[in-house]
Amino acid sequence: MARTVVFLHGAWMTSACWEPFQGYFEERGFTTLAPAWPGKDRGVEAVRADSGPLAGLGGQEIIDHYAEIIRSQSEPPILIGHSFGGLFVQVLLSRGLGAAGVAIDSAPPKGIIATQPTAFRALGSIIANPANRSRVVHWTFEQFRYAFVHTLPQDQARAAYEQFVTPETGRIFFQGALSGVDRRSPFVVDFAKPDRTPLLMIAGEQDRIVPAALNRANHRRYRAEAPPVDFVEFPGRTHWIIAQDGWREVAAHVADWIDSRLPAPPAR
Repeated sequence: MARTVVFLHGAWMTSACWEPFQGYFEERGFTTLAPAWPGKDRGVEAVRADSGPLAGLGGQEIIDHYAEIIRSQSEPPILIGHSFGGLFVQVLLSRGLGAAGVAIDSAPPKGIIATQPTAFRALGSIIANPANRSRVVHWTFEQFRYAFVHTLPQDQARAAYEQFVTPETGRIFFQGALSGVDRRSPFVVDFAKPDRTPLLMIAGEQDRIVPAALNRANHRRYRAEAPPVDFVEFPGRTHWIIAQDGWREVAAHVADWIDSRLPAPPAR
């Protein structure tokens, strides 16, 4: 079975957000990689100090970047993504890449419309200004806390912001918001792909920026006649599901699911 995992981070983050999961999976015998988006292959402080390389970066460039890394592996790896990273996992599996995929709190693909008020509030200040499409955008602590960590104590929320949050390319948010009317959207998923590899979708009950209802709508779009897509919703979890208290339970569920879907070949 595949024993290499490629972790795909989401917006506002670098690959540092995956360090707890990487440690857990390596303890379980996996080899892990956590490549950063183009322009984010540096520490958080370095990205904050010089975020210019992120200006104009779009979804297609990021997905192609990951596709090249995946193809360079000696065997098809397992893909695990969070937020936009979860959306990238869905797109990459649709392209025939990856031995299996896990999409955690996934941003919605083309055709899945966010109608929840909390999702609009979380990103409204960015997409309300068309000039942000070509800019690097910034999040205040208050915006981060509302969208990612609203159930955490103030000190834990502040620590997460200081440790992990970076500026971001504004373009990707416009591509996500307008994917339904964009014929060139990079976020197209073949929901009926007959030979898609296994996919697990995970939602956080308390997620505001990608509400659980949005993940359930995404899950329902996968055709019954195509390979089944598994779904689980974790109670009490926010969008910070991969790092808040209880992250180990999520990691264990993912690892157990991989073992069940990609069983080791029988010993000779």
